[in-house]
Amino acid sequence: MAKPPSSQRIVAISQARMTSTRLPGKVLMPAAGRPLLAHHLERLSRTPGLDAVVLATTVNASDDPVVECARGLGVTVFRGDEQDVLGRFAGAAALAGADLVVRVTADCPLIDPALVGRLIAAFQDGQPLDYLSIDSTRYPRGLDAEIFPRRLLDEAAADATDPAEREHVTPYLYRRPDRFRLGTALVPDLPLEPELEGQRWCVDEPADYELVRRLLEALLPANPVFGWQDCCKTLRDHPDWVDINRSVRQKSLH
Repeated sequence: MAKPPSSQRIVAISQARMTSTRLPGKVLMPAAGRPLLAHHLERLSRTPGLDAVVLATTVNASDDPVVECARGLGVTVFRGDEQDVLGRFAGAAALAGADLVVRVTADCPLIDPALVGRLIAAFQDGQPLDYLSIDSTRYPRGLDAEIFPRRLLDEAAADATDPAEREHVTPYLYRRPDRFRLGTALVPDLPLEPELEGQRWCVDEPADYELVRRLLEALLPANPVFGWQDCCKTLRDHPDWVDINRSVRQKSLH
């Protein structure tokens, strides 16, 4: 159904580059016959409430294959500075004419469109907010998403000087609860089983890739539109998979 003309334009922006420090080239590593980036963008594009998806990558020649992959799927691409990710997001949002921005990262091939849609709906349906996220400590990491108005993204891009705020995009907002209206992060309706707590479905290291590859190859043939709960069921069916990447530590904000 088309949105009414007065509604805000909601754009998901995902960041990707080939020069990951821990697993270079990870976004184009194969799983179930396609690059991880293709799985990520295809799943993201099915999010209810979205008007567009944009990939924000760098001007580096090494990221030409990333651009080719995204454009081959019909996804708009914005290219900017490798280190200034905040500036890259602002440029991508301007290119897409966004009013609201949903931020995700391309190292999350199992991103759940229904969950991202729930985030969008929660942001729009309640009290006016400046920032809302999915709680990555309560959901498996790799389902992460954030939403905020583009005007605040532009403010952050203009004013942020802390290198961490330029690299990680949204700390400028959530570090300032005195200035911005921060919503309570979305959590699952029911807590995860203890054995599934702390699951990592983002791809930072080879062990992460091994788990995500197995999940994609197990789920896609029978159910191309699987959700995050289907991943949980698969892990319950394959308990030996649960610890594949248990030793990987999340990179901290710096």
